[in-house]
Amino acid sequence: MEISLVLIGAMIGGMSGFFGIGGGTMLVPSLMLLGFDIKSAIGISVMQMVFSSLYGSWLNHRKGHLNLKEGAIIGMGGFLGALGSGWLVSVVPSLVLEVAFVGVVGFALYRFFHAPVHIDPDKGHDLPPWVLGLVGAVIGLLAISMGIGGSILLTPILVGLLHYPLKKAVSAGLFFVVFSSVSGFISLSLAGHIDYIHGLQVGVPSLLGVHAGIWLAGRTGNKKHKNALIVLYVIILTLMLRKIFLG
Repeated sequence: MEISLVLIGAMIGGMSGFFGIGGGTMLVPSLMLLGFDIKSAIGISVMQMVFSSLYGSWLNHRKGHLNLKEGAIIGMGGFLGALGSGWLVSVVPSLVLEVAFVGVVGFALYRFFHAPVHIDPDKGHDLPPWVLGLVGAVIGLLAISMGIGGSILLTPILVGLLHYPLKKAVSAGLFFVVFSSVSGFISLSLAGHIDYIHGLQVGVPSLLGVHAGIWLAGRTGNKKHKNALIVLYVIILTLMLRKIFLG
């Protein structure tokens, strides 16, 4: 079990760096296949996201890929929204969380598939800060309650609705995970849903994967990067649907 968790952690870290995701979208179903129930898997996933998002965002900032002002506004909204995740996980049945998980990933796949590949890096948007904060809050509450960092939903919205360039959206998505995962970690810890030992076994190896993933993302074209994200979403949907219908 321990070796499997270390290997999964490194793999998830690589995905976090490359796709700008917290990793929960793949980690939660992987842990469930290993025998963890969804609520334990969510706790381990959130702990891993704290590791990968902090380190990955620091690397992206060094490369100049982050808009810290907008990222902080969305992230603070996510932080506040995620504070309610412990309560939501405690009162919502596991099957409902699983179905919601599939719905979130399905929406992300639809939005991302229809988003343009090439967007002018200098093109911005005119949304006021409170709208960005509200978007972050809603995503933070729902995402952390399902054990995901939120970027798998946020990144398609940034690209498909707010016209962010793909590379910057990926970096912003991972930065958002810093806020939502730290908030979710606090909330889930207070609710008793964090498995610290297994969380460390997954989180520490993920740091190596994050470094490799960000390096690879910088050398991948937009079209290939987008297609890779679509493939990832399809795999995640398949795993979760298998779990729901086959147990």
